[in-house]
Amino acid sequence: MLVLGLETSCDETGVALYDSERGLLADALFSQIDLHRVYGGVVPELASRDHVKRMLPLIRQVLDTAGCTSQDIDAIAYTAGPGLVGALLVGASCAQALALAWDIPALGVHHMEGHLLAPMLEETPPQFPFVALLVSGGHTQLVRVDGIGRYQLLGESLDDAAGEAFDKTAKLIGLGYPGGPEIARLAESGTPGRFVFPRPMTDRPGLDFSFSGLKTFTLNTWQQCRAAGDDSAQTRCDVALAFQQAVVETLTIKCQRALKQTGLNSLVIAGGVSANQALRRSLETMLGKLKGRVFYARPAFCTDNGAMIAYAGCQRLLAGQHDGPAIQVQARWPMEQLPPLAP
Repeated sequence: MLVLGLETSCDETGVALYDSERGLLADALFSQIDLHRVYGGVVPELASRDHVKRMLPLIRQVLDTAGCTSQDIDAIAYTAGPGLVGALLVGASCAQALALAWDIPALGVHHMEGHLLAPMLEETPPQFPFVALLVSGGHTQLVRVDGIGRYQLLGESLDDAAGEAFDKTAKLIGLGYPGGPEIARLAESGTPGRFVFPRPMTDRPGLDFSFSGLKTFTLNTWQQCRAAGDDSAQTRCDVALAFQQAVVETLTIKCQRALKQTGLNSLVIAGGVSANQALRRSLETMLGKLKGRVFYARPAFCTDNGAMIAYAGCQRLLAGQHDGPAIQVQARWPMEQLPPLAP
């Protein structure tokens, strides 16, 4: 089955072609970072308009790259949520229109299920069951995964997601957008041990997260430094390092608890923050001690992309799932509501 995947949940337009027998044939992505950078964050209306502008040219590009025509496509998968409603509607409308014109089925895909399954596109994919850490700008969740659609939520952030905390903290200390890569870049030059930030909610049982207080602690530290006349580039690097270390260690501690609680030794990390190299190193060290293994997608597939939607959609389409012609999206959509596929 050849599936066209469309991703428009936020500020990146992704298109890909995935074949159930040959694998990923082509993918293309247009990022709106430069468009939104001047505003310090994503402007939903601008995001929606740019998706309209980019979608059809990217589809043509992917078809040309794969050497395919519209007659070769068997189905379309698109992101139906969660995400920005206006942005989601662009992808959903395009998918349903093309499905009608080409007389093929269409299926709305859960954005976070796409992220969760993105490591399946690699040469050595994880095997079920495993624990997944879904960590992005909008979500921070620990999930037990026994199969596609067989998800048990173990813990989640009670306030800011980790990626959101990275972006907000970067803005508070005067860095550009997006904040996560900026903090990671500065942290490389930070002085270890100069600042030690708290590891939120690690001193109590459970697998939930909270990063709002850590964001405030970072701001207070930065303001105290500035009040003392020390707002040098090195101090900013030291603050960035202390913040990143706190987030990474908190995520690592919670992942270790989740593995112990479930009795599993395979961990998947997915979502934009999974590209953070300090987080990868920390989790690999922890899993090495447990004689387990951590899996993640290549950096290009950690952020939003069409390949993960095409793959996730293909698995469900092969199981006989598809949507009617109605254009429906969901800004909020708990992943546990997804129907399981047969074992």
